[in-house]
Amino acid sequence: MRQSSVRGDRSRRRQGGAQELGWDDSLYEEGGLPPDAPGWEPPADGAVGAVPADAGDGPSDGGGRRRGRRARRGKGRKVLRWTALGVGLLLVCGAGAGYLYYEHLNSNLHKEPRSLGGNGLKKPDPNAFGQTPLNILLLGSDGRDKKENIKLGGARQDADRKPLADVQMLLHVSADRSNMSVISIPRDTRVPIPKCTDPKDGTVYPQTTAAINQSLQHGGPGCTLATWQELTGIYIDHFMMVDFAGVVDMADAIGGVPVCVDRNVYSHDRKGHGSGLRLEKGTHPVKGVQALQWLRTRYGFEDNTDIGRAKAQHMYMNSMVRQLKEDAKLTNPGELHDLAEAATKALTVDEEIDTVTKLYDLGSDLQRVPTKRITMVTMPWQYGPGEQYVMPKPGEAEQTFALLRNDVALDGKDAKKKPTPDPKPSTPKSELKVVVQNGTNSSVSGPVSGRASVIQQQLAGLGYTAAGTDSGLTTQADTTLTYKGKAQRGDALALAKALGLPKGAVRESSSATELRLVVGNDWRSGTEYPKGTGDDKAADKAPESAGALNGEDKKACMKVNPEYTF
Repeated sequence: MRQSSVRGDRSRRRQGGAQELGWDDSLYEEGGLPPDAPGWEPPADGAVGAVPADAGDGPSDGGGRRRGRRARRGKGRKVLRWTALGVGLLLVCGAGAGYLYYEHLNSNLHKEPRSLGGNGLKKPDPNAFGQTPLNILLLGSDGRDKKENIKLGGARQDADRKPLADVQMLLHVSADRSNMSVISIPRDTRVPIPKCTDPKDGTVYPQTTAAINQSLQHGGPGCTLATWQELTGIYIDHFMMVDFAGVVDMADAIGGVPVCVDRNVYSHDRKGHGSGLRLEKGTHPVKGVQALQWLRTRYGFEDNTDIGRAKAQHMYMNSMVRQLKEDAKLTNPGELHDLAEAATKALTVDEEIDTVTKLYDLGSDLQRVPTKRITMVTMPWQYGPGEQYVMPKPGEAEQTFALLRNDVALDGKDAKKKPTPDPKPSTPKSELKVVVQNGTNSSVSGPVSGRASVIQQQLAGLGYTAAGTDSGLTTQADTTLTYKGKAQRGDALALAKALGLPKGAVRESSSATELRLVVGNDWRSGTEYPKGTGDDKAADKAPESAGALNGEDKKACMKVNPEYTF
């Protein structure tokens, strides 16, 4: 009964919401194929020639339900196309920079400031070998600011609306470049959005709580990056953003990508729901319109929700990455030229990667990661009150974020590394010099004053009377104790044990000049490190709820919903 009621409410919302959301019923204009044209296929939701039955499948501001027939999740179907473009460009640059005419391609790129927030999250210290992880935020904009975007996205009345970041994925490459993890966040996840200032006109957007896709409307991608940093505690080095038209150009340049379905699928029903995707059971290369249909398909995969669609998108992305790393296209000057042109014209990047040379360096890092060590997940989530939006799942979402903060691979293979015996301390407590710093700064919660002094006094009470403080305020999610050289590890471990810190908080850094304790946002009060947070048996892989998919899984096949087969 409850499910029936939910669907009824959802249906009534759709019937009354089409004009409010600005859908245009005359979408065959400006290049759309009429139904009797050669090669015409049932169009994807919101594409040229489509009259969206899911009227609410337009821009999402976090106000609609997400299940089966939920109307306002349509743009989420494009998650993979955007992400594929970002990853594809990096891989292309890494594979074929010798063919690129740099200055021209540089002029193609659009540039914006990296971060518009003010939390000043501290970049991780390099490890013992001088290596640091690389984090890149991949964004997809639903803007209708160009004719091509209106054709592809529909809703021409939204041409003047600020775009939403309907696709958001964080790409994490480990410090040693041995593995890569990609985590996506549902577009209507309700989160704190920090105060941001628009770099173009100086508009100040106050801190608020809203759907994460709205962060793009608060000054641009720099605010979305700041929102991610506040939510996850992960320092993000760069962002890359692309719109509808760029995705299509890139998909055409890449060519066919193999995908699999476990039975015949036709994503279409009598009410007009579906992307129009029609495939027979087995593996098929998809490109062009058919690739877009695959990426947009919700009705027909698993339980007809965005969760199934996300799995299909992850499968496509993994297949595309394998294709880009292996395809001869990357050594063909002409085809590489087309791919590079499409990618650079489509991209908006932060000012720190504003040249193809810098993108080449990023691409080189990605090229080093074997596909068997690529893991893609979705942030563990749960419904909010009334199922009107989603929110990070307590415990498991933070567990996933913490793995990335600590540079632990989501595939769990890092746990197989043999641990080394703990050395004994070599310096008397009273003579061990350690600097304590307050790392509780936060643009949302604000800093906790005096934390360095409180913990320094605690250390003195434990016999570490040579401990001092650094008056500088910094921002860090986790409490860490860094040291320089193996000779200090025994002393660092002993101090951490005295405070109740986990071994994972103790880190060797090539940039360290002293023993330094940064009290992070995980320890904002008291003198005893929070129990549970310091569990040395912390998770070493992504939780089951994250739906991990390995990049080497060539047998991955989408489960087709029986209602959408033929």
